Amino acid sequence: MRIARGLDRLHASEHPAFIVVGVFDGLHLGHQYLLRNLVEQAAARDARPMVLTFDHHPDELITGSAPPLLCDPDERFARMEAAGVETVVVVHFDQRMRETTYDAFVARLAARGPLAGFLMTPDAAFGYGRAGTPESLAALGREQGFEVVVIPPFELDGRAVRSTEVRAAIAAGDLDLAAALLGRLHTVVGEAAPDGEGSVLAFALPVALPPDGRWAAMVETGGLGGFAEVELRAGRVHVPGGPRSGRTRVAFLRRSDRGAG
Repeated sequence: MRIARGLDRLHASEHPAFIVVGVFDGLHLGHQYLLRNLVEQAAARDARPMVLTFDHHPDELITGSAPPLLCDPDERFARMEAAGVETVVVVHFDQRMRETTYDAFVARLAARGPLAGFLMTPDAAFGYGRAGTPESLAALGREQGFEVVVIPPFELDGRAVRSTEVRAAIAAGDLDLAAALLGRLHTVVGEAAPDGEGSVLAFALPVALPPDGRWAAMVETGGLGGFAEVELRAGRVHVPGGPRSGRTRVAFLRRSDRGAG
């Protein structure tokens, strides 16, 4: 899978691209559904399945506060590749990008190669003022020769799966619901540092964490892993007897009996 760090670094190609634009911050079931449809629609048009996403959450600029991560950035790319995505373009979201109109955005993509189309849900939009709706993009496509395929949002038990709901479930300690929405255990990845008889994890960016207390988890570092009981204190993940250093994954299972209160 090719990863282009910016539109200007996107490899020029004569092979048409079929594109979905989104934050893809959680790679939850709704995102997985989009990627499946992206790959299927691209194959039907003999096009490259391409994801256009951002280097950090747009809310960091728009509201001044980015929501905590639901998926490690490296794991996000690995899951996209496993889904069949051929190219990912990671755009730096700054004020200039925020003010870029959707048609200018499309023009920059078209300058790198032909466009087969875009995949969208009915409420999706991009570009300045979120003016790049399915309707406005379809009108542009009729002028420029690309398609817009609109699919319904993914629902679980009659409710659309969204990152905000996953974060709310994690914050409430409802890991069963979070896992159901994610399609996997909620996992965080950090760098271990010594902490007493164990370690504490440091994160490059804020991550979504359950409430403070003791949690049963699967802990993995250096390719080795096993069951452990981790403790969350003041939003920090402490791993008793854990690795003293190295990149460490913690997959939360359930609240431990001793921490259930």
